[in-house]
Amino acid sequence: MFTGIVEETGEVLAVDRGEEGRRLRVETSFGLEEGQSVSVSGACLTVEEAGDGWFSLFLAAETVDRTYLGRLGVGDEVNLERALPADSRLDGHFVQGHVDATGEIISVEQVGEDWRYAFSIPGGQERYVVEKGSIAVDGISLTVADCDAETFEVAVVPETYDLTTLSEKAVGDPVHVEVDVVAKYVESLVSADAVEGIAGESLPRE
Repeated sequence: MFTGIVEETGEVLAVDRGEEGRRLRVETSFGLEEGQSVSVSGACLTVEEAGDGWFSLFLAAETVDRTYLGRLGVGDEVNLERALPADSRLDGHFVQGHVDATGEIISVEQVGEDWRYAFSIPGGQERYVVEKGSIAVDGISLTVADCDAETFEVAVVPETYDLTTLSEKAVGDPVHVEVDVVAKYVESLVSADAVEGIAGESLPRE
């Protein structure tokens, strides 16, 4: 579990392409250990090896298909966040690191000191995106400022812009989108209640 508060960006140092997936070596200042979970631009991955100033991870075929991480090359930057300790403060929102889909940047506009980004909503995810709701973009916890059936907008403060990879991205670039898991739970519970209600109404009355 993560918070969507990016701790740093790391540069991709090496890429090994194989038939079963991809292996990346990423720069970091963290003291990571083998087996730890780390969010890499919003995708929860497992540290395979770690050394002084770097760690490596393996991207399985499912991860390559669902994310854009398989397209990364040497020199590309990724957002990094370590897993949330049980006794830590939650400054963002609950982010699982399970990428729901890949969208793209529709527009970027500087408004005063802030930045306004518009992203496409990947198909099937629009029902989970609501104004003032939480959403994770490339692992960054953001608040939806506006949305419609196909796009959503967020305001990005200077600190987030400078600390994350958003400052390096342009219109047309892909982004990982993870909708608020709370919305999914609510939908599941409401659906279950509806089914039970219909089943109850269909029972014969005595």
